[in-house]
Amino acid sequence: MAKKNVFVHPTAIVDTKNIGSGTRIWAFVHVLKNVTIGENCNICDHCFIEGGVTVGNNTTIKSGIYIWEGVRIEDNVFLGPNVVFTNDVWPRSKNYKPAEKIIIKNGASIGANSTILGGVTIGEYSMSGIGSVITKNVKPYSLVYGNPARHAGWIDEKGNKLKKMRANTWKSESGELFKETKAGLTKMAPK
Repeated sequence: MAKKNVFVHPTAIVDTKNIGSGTRIWAFVHVLKNVTIGENCNICDHCFIEGGVTVGNNTTIKSGIYIWEGVRIEDNVFLGPNVVFTNDVWPRSKNYKPAEKIIIKNGASIGANSTILGGVTIGEYSMSGIGSVITKNVKPYSLVYGNPARHAGWIDEKGNKLKKMRANTWKSESGELFKETKAGLTKMAPK
């Protein structure tokens, strides 16, 4: 491995050398060439990561996840068990097209058994409930769930629901204020 303190289980097959310090890769994982994995990641049993994937720092990838070409995972992301990525919106056997991009932004959490359609971006600190089918972009700090996944509220960086203060202003339990826009929430600077 390229960095110190990388743990790779003896049953894992790891073809990339681009792995950050402190990352752990557990049993029966296969990582292909041209994959970049950040520092302090935890990749649990029975995962597959295809070439061209980027995984940021401090990311947790729970068991049973296959991550296909075209997926970019930023820092501090949590992927629950058996999350499904689809990088081809019109799949046909032997019909090879460029992979649809999927971007999971910093701090997002995807619930177990959620499915993500190719071409989707999941916003910063957003969260999907278990079994969600995500067919559209998810705004930053948004809580979504269902089939198809729909907006169900706003959350802070810890995943706690926000309370509405007044038009377009939301507040966390710790007193942080957020402004709602068409693009999602943005954290307001303290006064």
